[in-house]
Amino acid sequence: QGLKPIVSTESPALIFGTTTKLASDLPPTDSFLGKNKVPDLQKLFQKADGLPVHLKRGVPDKLLYRTTMALTIGGTIYCLVALYMASQPRNQ
Repeated sequence: QGLKPIVSTESPALIFGTTTKLASDLPPTDSFLGKNKVPDLQKLFQKADGLPVHLKRGVPDKLLYRTTMALTIGGTIYCLVALYMASQPRNQ
């Protein structure tokens, strides 16, 4: 009988009738419709001003950083209080 392939060698039927376009098939004007912001962001993040990278964009970064730190400290305190309460025996 010989060996038979386990996986079918036939290609499966299309689920959706649309075909995909390759990037090389698109006209150059349709491939990207926005301004490239990477060089501007590279200048901003590589500036030697002594700030860490996560605070370089100003007030929104500071707000996110401080919120994250507050939630982290608050969660740590909450976990320590819950651990303390769980370690105490209950009075009956």
